[in-house]
Amino acid sequence: MAFRERVEKRLHEEEKEYETEQLMKEKRSEEYEVLEEVFDRSTLMVIYGFMNSGVIDRIYGVVKAGKEARVYWGKDKTGKELAIKIYLTVSAEFRKGMLKYIEGDPRFRNVKRDTRSLIFAWAQKEFKNLEQALAAKVRVPKPIAVRNNVLVMEFIGKNGVSAPSMKEQPPTNPERTYKILISYLERLYRKAELVHGDLSEYNIMIWKGLPVLFDMSQAVPPSHPMADFLLNRDISNLNRFFSRLGVNILPAEEVYRMVTGHGSA
Repeated sequence: MAFRERVEKRLHEEEKEYETEQLMKEKRSEEYEVLEEVFDRSTLMVIYGFMNSGVIDRIYGVVKAGKEARVYWGKDKTGKELAIKIYLTVSAEFRKGMLKYIEGDPRFRNVKRDTRSLIFAWAQKEFKNLEQALAAKVRVPKPIAVRNNVLVMEFIGKNGVSAPSMKEQPPTNPERTYKILISYLERLYRKAELVHGDLSEYNIMIWKGLPVLFDMSQAVPPSHPMADFLLNRDISNLNRFFSRLGVNILPAEEVYRMVTGHGSA
């Protein structure tokens, strides 16, 4: 019996606690063994729920691992590739770092301050930021589903190999890429009402010749107390990177005006 069929059968049993214990002890697939080494029971049940509903069909290996999250490569029932981002239990340092992006964001004013609630809010925040960016015609991974600490989105790459970041593979046409990224900043600010907040060559992929922004969880609305500081930092990071590639960059103040429509803060 296939892995998904086993999961579906057990998810329909009345006693989920019994079901989980059984899944922990027997009939483990290679995929399950990989997942259970890292994630708690609650996270596993979210993954199984996505599999049962058809959002996820298969989960393969890790494509990106960090202290705060791991990204797995997966596929849906049609064979479309997925990126499955799972936020881990966070350190006190990261929790403190999260708060400055969540506090001041009216979308999350009622979030509790316990670690679990913050992680869930962080995943929801990234999902909503991706939705808003996509609606503004900014190239980002398409968000598909989110629940608790698990975010499912479009996989940028092919056959489980992620598209390279600009740090790993600088763009072949840096002048054009620079102009596109400035236009992305403007669309984010004016249409999506977002400031990325952590934009650099490390979190911009190049896929099919065009840039794709990722790691959107920290993005904040322009009304956020830190928005101007974060936008200026994003602009500075882009100008620094592209100046090293020989691009005739625009002054930071001019980019700020182009993005926001008013003078620098």
